Amino acid sequence: MTVAIVTVTRPAPKRKKEITHDHIVEVAARAIRRSGYDGTGVADIMKEAGLTHGGFYAHFPSREALLVEAADRAGADAVELFEQIAASAPPEQALTSMVRAYLSREHFEDIETGCPVSALGSEMPRQAPAVRRAATRRIKEMVDLIARQLPDWGQPGSHEQALLTAATIVGTMVLARAVDDPKLSDAFLDVAVEKFAPAEK
Repeated sequence: MTVAIVTVTRPAPKRKKEITHDHIVEVAARAIRRSGYDGTGVADIMKEAGLTHGGFYAHFPSREALLVEAADRAGADAVELFEQIAASAPPEQALTSMVRAYLSREHFEDIETGCPVSALGSEMPRQAPAVRRAATRRIKEMVDLIARQLPDWGQPGSHEQALLTAATIVGTMVLARAVDDPKLSDAFLDVAVEKFAPAEK
């Protein structure tokens, strides 16, 4: 009898520099959502990461390079969370669950780890092309994920419906956070939920 020998290749453990690099990006991804691109400085990020300012250039050639990775990480985190929400709900309720989670009070209050599009969308036109490119790629992923939850996914008009849903929930969150009237803020969120994710009767 011939026994097949299978070699399992395990990924190499991350080196200390890679771990540190990832940590800086993670801190920066939170910082840009909390303080905006222009309000996020290298010194502040390195301090929050527990590192010296001088060590920054061992990891990134420029502040812009860090912002590119931070925008990508923030977008990836949002898409991953959406995927988890969709996967944990019955298929026919996945989109409703995603919309309700996006328009929830928890997401409203958690700018630092929430969707970067609603936190940073108005700043994007003024960012470097590479930063915008990274953010755009993740926005497309979010739209595609929404589209896959639609009952008529793949049919004419489904992509347009996904675009409309994404634009509505992001715009709603921007407006809800922009106003200083709690009742108006809640009204924005509630009306969008009722329109795009109504409770089952």
